[in-house]
Amino acid sequence: MEKWDSNEGTSAFHVPEWMIQFADQKQEFNKRPTKIGRRSLSRSISQSSTDSYSSAASYTDSSDDETSPRDKQQKNSKGSSDFCVKNIKQAEFGRREIEIAEQEMPALMALRKRAQGEKPLAGAKIVGCTHITAQTAVLMETLGALGAQCRWAACNIYSTLNEVAAALAESGFPVFAWKGESEDDFWWCIDRCVNVEGWQPNMILDDGGDLTHWIYKKYPNMFKKIKGIVEESVTGVHRLYQLSKAGKLCVPAMNVNDSVTKQKFDNLYCCRESILDGLKRTTDMMFGGKQVVVCGYGEVGKGCCAALKAMGSIVYVTEIDPICALQACMDGFRLVKLNEVIRQVDIVITCTGNKNVVTREHLDRMKNSCIVCNMGHSNTEIDVASLRTPELTWERVRSQVDHVIWPDGKRIVLLAEGRLLNLSCSTVPTFVLSITATTQALALIELYNAPEGRYKQDVYLLPKKMDEYVASLHLPTFDAHLTELTDEQAKYLGLNKNGPFKPNYYRCLAPTPPLKTGKPG
Repeated sequence: MEKWDSNEGTSAFHVPEWMIQFADQKQEFNKRPTKIGRRSLSRSISQSSTDSYSSAASYTDSSDDETSPRDKQQKNSKGSSDFCVKNIKQAEFGRREIEIAEQEMPALMALRKRAQGEKPLAGAKIVGCTHITAQTAVLMETLGALGAQCRWAACNIYSTLNEVAAALAESGFPVFAWKGESEDDFWWCIDRCVNVEGWQPNMILDDGGDLTHWIYKKYPNMFKKIKGIVEESVTGVHRLYQLSKAGKLCVPAMNVNDSVTKQKFDNLYCCRESILDGLKRTTDMMFGGKQVVVCGYGEVGKGCCAALKAMGSIVYVTEIDPICALQACMDGFRLVKLNEVIRQVDIVITCTGNKNVVTREHLDRMKNSCIVCNMGHSNTEIDVASLRTPELTWERVRSQVDHVIWPDGKRIVLLAEGRLLNLSCSTVPTFVLSITATTQALALIELYNAPEGRYKQDVYLLPKKMDEYVASLHLPTFDAHLTELTDEQAKYLGLNKNGPFKPNYYRCLAPTPPLKTGKPG
């Protein structure tokens, strides 16, 4: 064993020869991993991760029953079988999660209490396609309390909490969703929500646009009878604008994604917290010193960058928009092209809403063990399809974590198969989702109760007064006290003392397509 030696009053430690050899071997290992060594390591990791408790596990992942929910005959306690979930017996666990979520969703609970007597959604038949989580359950039950009938499917094959879906089914909501659906299951669930004898939906609440397009293409007559569409994702909004531009949007639609209460809160603060949660649960990695490239510096990208920078990561940003690019530079991030850093970064995160942001060429050039994930709604940002080729080997490490192995032994760590990381692999902050969910509920109420002629067959933004109302409902949680304008101040600014305080065109970032703003209700 090496000893401490005294040298003119100072102490020095002689590094053992075995440590020098190990360091050299590690450098060589990272440069060019051998095929045999890599496969052996992967097998040991895979085995240990399945034998021990995974931090990403939940009731959702604990069932040993591999039978497809479509092949099961299930009924709730009231005898209804108008649902399809993983296991209706998990309802009690789901109900507890919903009750926890209610405590962090003050605005929805306040809206439920204030408007319950009026039933502003009486007669509304809402078909929804969103992430099915405890927070969504609070929204659905609020819509039900306001008089609506609801049928629901999931907008993501990995984000459904099975116990929450079971709790909703037990409460009488026709829910068709479970975690780990196949692509065929996904469309089957949407169709089961829509294609019901004697039930004609008149409102759509969508997240991504899949439900809207399914009805538009398969049930055109049903689509023409829809009174309004509410869409919350950038992907779904783009699809709505495409329909509108082509003259094929025959119903009014509300763009919730570009509401200030969505952009400035859900997109920013939700992602700022959930990006770390998703990466930690899936990879157990340390962020300090890691090199990360974030593709896109919109609100989602801003949240991801801020969180990673605070944890000590070295963060690069890619952008196409010079305004967002300048914001990234002034926030202290280095703006690069992906090709410039792809060989050196430890983590690649996409959050653009675009397609083929990370291509097979990029994936081929990544360093060994690079983590690749997506924080955008759609799974189109990473070219995952190009990885399903005979020369590459896929190894499941744990739930939502895959090693994709090249012939020379190099591997990347792909999370959630390129789908939305936070809702597929972890959870999201409930309070922030309360803001979005309240905005969605008000948008549904506005479209459903609007007099004929207020909204034409186009895409609209929620009136600014409603944005401010949603924000005001959340202030009591912080014991916050708004300052009121004096009559003189209001006159000086040309404002109503009660708002709105911002013009209708005010946005955190102006949306690309031209927008129409609904008149205040």
